Amino acid sequence: MMRNKSYSRLTRPPRQSFFLLGVRGVGKSMWARRQFPDALRIDLLDEARYQDYLVDPSLFAAELASSPRGSWVVVDEIQRLPNLLNEVHRFIEERQLKFALLGSSARKLKAAGVNLLAGRALRRTMFPLTPSELGDDFDLGAALRWGTIPLVWASEAPGEVLESYVQLYLKEEIRAEALVRNLPGFARFLPIAALFHGEVVNISGLARDCGVARTTVQGYLDILEDTLLASRLPAFEAKLRVRERRHPKLYWVDPGLVRAVKKLGGAIAPEERGALLEGWVFHLLRAYGEESDLYEDLRYWAPHPANRTEVDFLLRRADEFVALEVKSAPRYHPGMLPGLRAVAELPGMVRRVLVYDGRRSFRTQDGIDVWPAERLHRALADNTLWP
Repeated sequence: MMRNKSYSRLTRPPRQSFFLLGVRGVGKSMWARRQFPDALRIDLLDEARYQDYLVDPSLFAAELASSPRGSWVVVDEIQRLPNLLNEVHRFIEERQLKFALLGSSARKLKAAGVNLLAGRALRRTMFPLTPSELGDDFDLGAALRWGTIPLVWASEAPGEVLESYVQLYLKEEIRAEALVRNLPGFARFLPIAALFHGEVVNISGLARDCGVARTTVQGYLDILEDTLLASRLPAFEAKLRVRERRHPKLYWVDPGLVRAVKKLGGAIAPEERGALLEGWVFHLLRAYGEESDLYEDLRYWAPHPANRTEVDFLLRRADEFVALEVKSAPRYHPGMLPGLRAVAELPGMVRRVLVYDGRRSFRTQDGIDVWPAERLHRALADNTLWP
């Protein structure tokens, strides 16, 4: 594709120390170089430096000691040596150094009990490219087929890069970090988990499909989340009894990764497009929500397990709600609206939006906005989703 490789990102640097997490190739390092051109840079992917710090962590402290008081330090791939955060903590306190701590996994940080430096560092996430970041380069068809991870988007051979990316993930994130004991079992799990993109995940059912224990599948899903490849979206459960609680939905962070894990590189089949478009909207909601007050809580709405009426996304801000339903059909028809009509009874509902694959924008007689995908991402970029 060879798109423009230089994109302005939504992410804005905080004034204090922060973690910036995101999948490999999402652009964290390039962003940090632009934001902090004069900072001391420490890249833990540099194997020689990594081995030196592994043997003698005091070498890390010696490098920090050379930085002027109050200056910035960028540490890339911090999850490789989470024990260095003890020194980070000390230099924040004693020298008022400010740290940009970049990483592609929260797994080892959690395991080390780091807890984000007890509030001394904020947490930010960098997502794949959004339409507002891509500008004139944005193309929905390409975004759904190949995804928008910058490493892939800028490539002349996105299919090959995605295939290598999945193998790199298994090799460097999983095997090298010893996140699972049974790598072949995890490799078999990935394409099955990709089939559940945009679907409600029943762990017992997924365990049966994978032929492994329920606890093993739970651990595998946790790894997907901790390595930032997927997220689970909980159901809205106002006044539901415990036995009525719904399972969460699973969304991968990027449609290109979903297709690569399933070994799909050709044109998008009609049966794929619905889940890919829905997952892409979820990505937009998270990406724009990271940098604005878009919502305080994000769920999907399913009033009762026996009722098939659902709405894909329910955003809450204070005591108000916005509901979004996503359909991949290119033409509108009233059969797309049952969920949005049912959710109108929820107290505090201020807007209901049907996002579809067509081109017309209009409002139905009962007040439902019907928007093309382009209209939605404009509203998110302009922060006008809430009326």
